[in-house]
Parts: sequence; C-alpha cells; structure tokens
Amino acid sequence: MVNMQTNRSPLETEPLTKLLFRYSVPTTLTLMVNYIYNIVDQIFVGQGVGITGMAAINIAFPLSILVNAVSLLLGDGCAANVSLCLGRREQENANKIFGQAVTWIVASGIALAFICGIFAPHIVTLFGTTNTAYGESLAYMRVIAIGIPFQLICPAFTAMIRADGSPQYTMKCMMAGAVVNIILDPVFIFGLKMGVVGAGIATVIGEMAAGILCLLYLCRLQSVQLEKGALRPTWPVLKMILQLGFPSLLTQGLTALVQIVLNNLMRVYGEASIYGSDMALSVYGMMMKVYQLAHSMFVGVSSAIQPINGYNFGAKNYQRVRQTYRLATGIAVVISAVWWLVYMVFSRQIAGLFVADNQLYFDCTQHCFRLYMMAFFLYGVHMTTGSFFQGIGKPTRSLLVPLIRQGVLLIPLALVMSRLIGLDGALLAAPAADTVTCLLCVALAQTEFRRWEKAGMLSPS
Repeated sequence: MVNMQTNRSPLETEPLTKLLFRYSVPTTLTLMVNYIYNIVDQIFVGQGVGITGMAAINIAFPLSILVNAVSLLLGDGCAANVSLCLGRREQENANKIFGQAVTWIVASGIALAFICGIFAPHIVTLFGTTNTAYGESLAYMRVIAIGIPFQLICPAFTAMIRADGSPQYTMKCMMAGAVVNIILDPVFIFGLKMGVVGAGIATVIGEMAAGILCLLYLCRLQSVQLEKGALRPTWPVLKMILQLGFPSLLTQGLTALVQIVLNNLMRVYGEASIYGSDMALSVYGMMMKVYQLAHSMFVGVSSAIQPINGYNFGAKNYQRVRQTYRLATGIAVVISAVWWLVYMVFSRQIAGLFVADNQLYFDCTQHCFRLYMMAFFLYGVHMTTGSFFQGIGKPTRSLLVPLIRQGVLLIPLALVMSRLIGLDGALLAAPAADTVTCLLCVALAQTEFRRWEKAGMLSPS
C-alpha cells in the first residue's frame, strides 16, 4: 500500500487550485508571449508606417491562427492521448504517440511553409486586403511564411511538454523568442527602414529562436521516451492523435475563418462608414490581437485541466474530474469579467498604443470594442467546457462548442446582420453568439455529470 501511494501522480493527489495554477500560468504566459509577437509588430508598424501598414499585417493574422490550428491539432491530440495512456499505466503507447507527433509536427511545418510561400498572392486577396494595402500585405506574408515550421513547433510542444510534466520550459522558450523579436523590431523597422518587411523578419528570427529551444527539450523528456522506432508514422496512432486534437483544430480553424470573414466585412462595410476600409480593417485586426491576450488566459486554464482530467478519468477518479471542471470554469468566468471591464473602459487608451493623435481612429476603436465585446464576460465558459470533453476522450461533444459558436452562429449572423445594419451588424454578431454558446455549454456539462451520477460513477452533488 505504501508503494502504491508513493507512486501516485500529483495529478491525483495535489490540491486542485495549486495544480491549476502550476499548469495554467506557464501556458498562459507562453501564449501571451506568442501573441505579443503580433502585437509588438503592430505597435511598431503603427508608429513607423501608419494605418495602411497596420492593415497589411492584419491581413496575415488569419495565417498565424491557421498555423496554430495545425499545431494544436497535433500537440493537443498528442498531449490528451499521452495523459490518458499514463493514467492507464500504458507507457509504451504513450511513447509511440509522442514520437509520431514529433514527426508530423516537423513535416507539417515544412509543407505549410512551401504552400504559403507559393500561394501568397492568392492568400492575401482571400484574407481581405484592400488595394492600398496589397503590396505590403504580400511582402509581409512572404516573409513570415519562412518562419512557419518554427511557429508551428512552439504551440504544439507547449501542450506536449506540459503533458510530460514541465510546463515552465516552453514559457522560457517563448520568452526568449519574444525578447529577440522586441529587440529586432525597432532595428529593422526604424533603423534599417524596412517597414512591414522588417517586422516580418524580426518575427521569424524570434520564432526560430523559440522553436530551436523547444526542440532541445527532446533530450530531457521525463514521463515519456523518444525512441527512434516511434518516429515512424502509422495510421492507427495518427488517427488517435487526430481524433482528440481535432476539436483544437476546429476551434482555431473557425477562429481563422471568422477573422477572414470579418476582414472582408470590415473592408466592404467600413468603406460605407465614416471610418473607411483601411481604418475599420486595421482596428478590427488590432482588436483581435489584443483579444488574444485574454484568450491566452482561457487557453491556459482550459489546457491545464486537460492533463488533470485525462489522467483522473483514465484512473476512474471521476469526482476529481468534476471538481476540476467546476473550479476551472469559475476561474474562467472571473477572467472574462475582468477583461470585459478593460475593453469597455480603456478602449481608447488601448488604441493610443498603436496610433498617436488620431481621434477618428480612437472613436472607431471604442465603437468596435463596445459592440463586439459586449458579452465577453461569458466567454470563458465555452473554453473550459470544450477542453473538459476533449480531456475525457469525447471529441464529438468537444467539437460542438466551437462549431456552434463560430460556424453556426457567429459567421452566419455576421453575414446576415451586416446586410441589415452594415458595420454594426457584423460587430454585434459576436455577443449574440457568446450568449447562446454559454447556455449550451452549461447544458452539455450538466447533462454529462448527471449521466455519471445515474451510472454510479459519481455521487449526486
């Protein structure tokens, strides 16, 4: 009995608040630093190039989201499966899954870099560039395509290294990359007068630094072993990774689709407003990048519950799974409310970080924040709910959350409402989608826990 106790994982025994903090903070900071790449670029471009330059780099933002989608498909799918295998004491399977995920991450990054480099002109047009921003959009897109293999490595390895029990390591990697980017941005943009191309070069060098450091972690794995034979791809293992990683792919993929659709709506209906296409497009893109800082906190919390829930569900400790979900959801709601207050009160101050002394730009920013983020205090619930179902090996229910919020509600509402009331209609689609999705998530989680109670897996709460 003593030996069994000493061999128990902290995921089973450590206080949940402490465990969530330890796993979520490094992931949150890692993602924040990753998003800071884009925000720093935008700040320097806004100050050094202007609103058209900001619109140009915003056009490339959906590409970053799509790369993250592929990264999280493989990284989260690997991490969820590894956690479940470790909870079941299936060490060999965990090793196979980890090794094959590494192979697919590297191969996918190289393939995406070639595709984006070749089709860059078509991509910037699809993503909603204006005539005035086309040249700079294309130049920036071609530069950042070079860094895609390293950009893809970092988020994927964040999930995998977290599942291996070292969430702090990727935080250090991403911070190193961010420092490189922040130092080089003013050098290339102002010192060498390279404009948006300089911002792209600085970003790529930062991503390379962070990606190389992540790869070095493979020499110090703890819970799994990287074996040469495990690197060879097989369909059964890939299928397992894709099944549990697909909700993350869908979430990020739909986020990119939302960005592409809204970019085009900003271009069309912004032109009919007092703000103009370039301003509406640049403000929306800036708002989405600032939003990513809040989003990183939700991802941190929801990602933290994944190894906890996966391990304990595999170990049949269902009570701890429910406690984890409820605690994480409560934390997410508090985070949502704080960020909602920031967006409502300080939108003009946020705008001032990017563009100085442009009252129309400040007005546009305040208008967009107050409409688009109107129901943001509800946002965190759908993140923890999707991660909960993903962690317990139920990807179908996890898929429902992003599919309904973005695919069924947000995009169709934006298209319909913009036709009715123009720019404001596109912006108001977001709070409508957030409200309905929050209610859906509460219903899904409660239904699942009631099923556990009826099956005798849980005592009634």
